[in-house]
Amino acid sequence: MYVFTFLCKQPAEAMKYLFLIIGGLLLYGSLYAQDQQQESLAFKFIQEGAYDKASPLLEQLVKQHPADENYFELYLNALLKTGKYPQAEQLVRQMAKTYPGRQTYLVALGRVYKESGKTAEAEKLFNEAIQRLQNNEQQVRELANLFYRFEAYELAVSTFLQGRKLSGKEQEYVYELISIYRFKKDKVRLIEEYLIALRHNPPFIQNAQNALSNLFEDNADYQLLQQSLLKKIQREPEIEVYNQLLIWQYMQQKHYQLALRQVIAYDRRVPADEGNLLYQTANSFLANNAYETAIQAFEQLLHKGPQHKYYLSSKIQLVDAKFKLVREGRYRQEELQPLADQYLAIIDSFGKTVQTVFALQRWAHLQAFYLNDLPKAEKALEECLQIPGLSPQESGRIKLELGDLYVLTQQPWEAALFYEQVARQFEGVPIGQEATFRSAKLYFYKGEFAYAKSHADVLKASTSQLIANDALNLSLLLSDHLQTKNDSLALTAFAAAELLKFENKPAAALATLDSIPLRYPGNTLGDDILMAKSRLWIDQKEFAKASEFLEELVREFPESIWVDDALFTLGDLFEHRLQQPEKAKACYQRLMLDFPASIYQAEGRKRFRNLRGDTGGV
Repeated sequence: MYVFTFLCKQPAEAMKYLFLIIGGLLLYGSLYAQDQQQESLAFKFIQEGAYDKASPLLEQLVKQHPADENYFELYLNALLKTGKYPQAEQLVRQMAKTYPGRQTYLVALGRVYKESGKTAEAEKLFNEAIQRLQNNEQQVRELANLFYRFEAYELAVSTFLQGRKLSGKEQEYVYELISIYRFKKDKVRLIEEYLIALRHNPPFIQNAQNALSNLFEDNADYQLLQQSLLKKIQREPEIEVYNQLLIWQYMQQKHYQLALRQVIAYDRRVPADEGNLLYQTANSFLANNAYETAIQAFEQLLHKGPQHKYYLSSKIQLVDAKFKLVREGRYRQEELQPLADQYLAIIDSFGKTVQTVFALQRWAHLQAFYLNDLPKAEKALEECLQIPGLSPQESGRIKLELGDLYVLTQQPWEAALFYEQVARQFEGVPIGQEATFRSAKLYFYKGEFAYAKSHADVLKASTSQLIANDALNLSLLLSDHLQTKNDSLALTAFAAAELLKFENKPAAALATLDSIPLRYPGNTLGDDILMAKSRLWIDQKEFAKASEFLEELVREFPESIWVDDALFTLGDLFEHRLQQPEKAKACYQRLMLDFPASIYQAEGRKRFRNLRGDTGGV
């Protein structure tokens, strides 16, 4: 308002001031544009690595904007990159004199000394900067950031630790330290920092588990965690999050019995948890195929009584775990009927509904493949399909089971009908691809090899790696052994043996395999027969016999498509069944070196490292 009045009353004087203002604005705009031009050109030279060309431009910018630490940092970096250490030291000392309160320049002088080879002087200055710290969070973070910017990570760590000491709070800067230790892959200090974080923030456990599982490479790393946890638990048994993390690390190492023991102790100690952790862990055992341990965990939950919230689900999961043991061949004949009766008890209690359809399916499977009552199985599966509310996926699974049943009852056309129906309905998704593969196997059993190969060839590009691998093996089996009449006849007998295996008739299948070399001498199925025999003996829990056939395959047929399968299976048998870790390690090592494209490569490498007990490569 004053300016407006002044302009009106004194026009000549006003014009003078107006020209001064406009002139000032034009000058400022010109200088600003010049700064922008210099800055852009300097950045261009820096990106090209032409620090000698960037230096004079940055020097001008620093003179024009002495308080701007970004220009100072860029100029100092350019001087250091071009080895102009005296000029860099002069710059830093001048800035420190102008702004004596800024720790930036003390650290910068240390950088100059370090780059010029004066390591002792540099360390002295860095330590001085850290010792000057006060109990001021902003100051601590600023200094740590200065160190972090020129990758002096240990100095950043020392800064945060000094800040923690000054604050008197154990948990201060814990997440910043975790970040640095993760970046550096410093597993020992990272573990300790996570344990500090968890003491003060137990819900952080999920974050800790995710980070550690991504960083840890083998059991040796988990052993570090275990040792630290056991020490902590001994000193601070009341901190339950440590026990939870200990249970998790046992699970990662597949030490399921140790995990179960720990979780049962936790469940007794913390009644307020209401069995939540025990139930979650029991399901983890189930997901990891540790069925015996899962059964023990579910039984522990059942001891809480019918009124407990997990009683019914635990009872169902317990029966299902026993069923999965049967599917893997780990059962006694006298256990089968009681298991079938337990499924019937579930159906009797809750009726035939969408929620209990799984029980009727499992009961039918037991009848078909283990209790030899095919009519009962067929009737039960047909009843399953009539249950209202089934999802398309559930209906598809039941139809696949019916298809398998019709293979057993020698109704191949009915079986093919169901397989093809599911394959068409779920084209391009895993259940549809599974249906196509079962159809291919059916044609193989029947000796219709051309149809079997056409189906297998379609699946070689399957999204499921397992189905794609099985389909490739079937396709190669068919293409490799149809060159002569003798081979074709031998392959027909081999297909009959595979059908007997599917029908759960191992003795008859072995006898058929044994007869092939006698009936068709000189056939080319030697490696396939050895692989098939090894699998049959594994099903019979005759692991030593199985290993003999696998070793013969690897030795006599080094070019076979089965060698990588055989090596991995051998390694697994030596490691988990025959307690010969050195032999297992040799199998995994050969798999890694000779078969880099094998689907077993990643798991074989992991197991080799675990057996070797370190984190090194091969």
